[in-house]
Amino acid sequence: MANHGISANLVVYLSRKLHEGTVKSSNNVTNWTGTLSLTPILGAYVADTYLGRYWTFVSASAIYIMGMSLLTLAVAVPALRPPSCDPGIKDEDCTLRASPFQVGIFYCALYMIAVGIGGTKPNISTMGADQFDSFEPKEKHQKLSFFNWWMFCIAFGNFFSYTFLVYIQDNVGWSLGYGLPTIGLVISVLVFLVGTPFYRHKMPSGSPITRVAQVLVAAVRKWKVNIPNDPKELHDQPSLDEHADKMKHRIDHTSSLRFLDRAAVKSTRPSTPWTLCPVTQVEETKQMMKMIPVLLTTFIPSIIIAQTHTLFIKQGTTLDASMGPHFKIPPASFGAFVTIFVLVTLAIYDRYLVPTLRSYTQNPRGITLLKRMGIGYVVQIVIMVLACLVEKKRLLVARENGIVGKGEKVPLTIFILLPQFALMGVADAFLEVAKIEFFYDQAPQGMKSIGTSYYTSSYAVGSFLSSFLLKTVSDMTKRDGHKGWVLDNLNLSHLDYYYALLAGFVFLNFLLFLVVAKSFAYNVDISEAKIAVEA
Repeated sequence: MANHGISANLVVYLSRKLHEGTVKSSNNVTNWTGTLSLTPILGAYVADTYLGRYWTFVSASAIYIMGMSLLTLAVAVPALRPPSCDPGIKDEDCTLRASPFQVGIFYCALYMIAVGIGGTKPNISTMGADQFDSFEPKEKHQKLSFFNWWMFCIAFGNFFSYTFLVYIQDNVGWSLGYGLPTIGLVISVLVFLVGTPFYRHKMPSGSPITRVAQVLVAAVRKWKVNIPNDPKELHDQPSLDEHADKMKHRIDHTSSLRFLDRAAVKSTRPSTPWTLCPVTQVEETKQMMKMIPVLLTTFIPSIIIAQTHTLFIKQGTTLDASMGPHFKIPPASFGAFVTIFVLVTLAIYDRYLVPTLRSYTQNPRGITLLKRMGIGYVVQIVIMVLACLVEKKRLLVARENGIVGKGEKVPLTIFILLPQFALMGVADAFLEVAKIEFFYDQAPQGMKSIGTSYYTSSYAVGSFLSSFLLKTVSDMTKRDGHKGWVLDNLNLSHLDYYYALLAGFVFLNFLLFLVVAKSFAYNVDISEAKIAVEA
């Protein structure tokens, strides 16, 4: 709730209070949300290497709360918030501007929040999944639905943000609109701390980055060495007695990425961890590396998700938001429809589709995680085609009514945007849940937090790509005297062309994803989970 309580309406605050233009405000939102999703890589590393998931979460929560508190002060305290004009003057027409100090405090608070989320986001979901014992058949079966219901619960918080908090921010005040999620964050952390005695805690297992680097260095050093045909000739862990407590995490040799097996080839020279690695360590590296092609195919779809917080909302500010004679729906509240359709789709998928599909596929998840992601990609293609057509309609109505001024309302209901927001919820229910479960499930036991950070980093890169693409398209389409596709005045822009471009990118990315998915080999755990469910 705290995260989305800010991001849901941030582009509106930047436009109205800090007077940033379409491209700048949109890019500042995507740069911030990208950072939100990039810092979890550091948080995951700290958790897996030094502090463990519990203490990383607790420490980062303190930073998160401080950031939220500073942000609330930045919009509430007169010396810190941007100056306001007289009540009769619209924010868009106000000539007073925030000082560099006020802008700096606001962005400092935002990026403090990004640091806090970096330690909480990859560890709380991973810690939740850790509460299920993968070696107990009943708990392993329950774990298969964990991420569905995890996303379901998050969606409830998002719904509150997109409806109640956005309305408060637009109609009551930003200080209360940011103060409420701050209070909610404090309460949620306290509730988490109360449950401390009941959690299953996983201890840090050493630096996963170092373990991966050792395998890569050892493999490169011995690139001329022949790999034996018999995997038993490779260097394995010492005796079972010495490592009895680690046997649950032992990984047998696989034939994928065989060039890395050189790291486990024995030699007559004295060995170090950088010249000789056990098979389990090599297989851990293989599991992390074989997910990278899948990760690369998630970047373009993350650009599409970023539009729901930026351009989709900017479109809504040009439309008739009336719901009856006395109420206007805030454009950012349309994110609530994303949440509603996530909730509905997840409930139907988990309770009805999965049991039905399971009877045909014999897969405990109904369909594989990559097939579920593929469905989300297809829905995203439909979304961008639809968004393009809707924008064409909006511009047509604007021209027919002679509306060309910045800020002028087009006589078209804002609910024309509803289908693209609703379908985004359906896409998220398939794509986003499958992504986080895929990267957690396919990561080795000692690198689960790093695996989960793959999920967040996909959105980070997508957000930064969104900023780069929007700025590039805006600049390039203004050359040679052209008006440009993306202007501060959306009534003179051509967002329909931009959306068509995004649709083309998503389609090409989907073709690449099909190639990657076809060649991907799941870990043995997938089949083991299947046996557990059937038992």
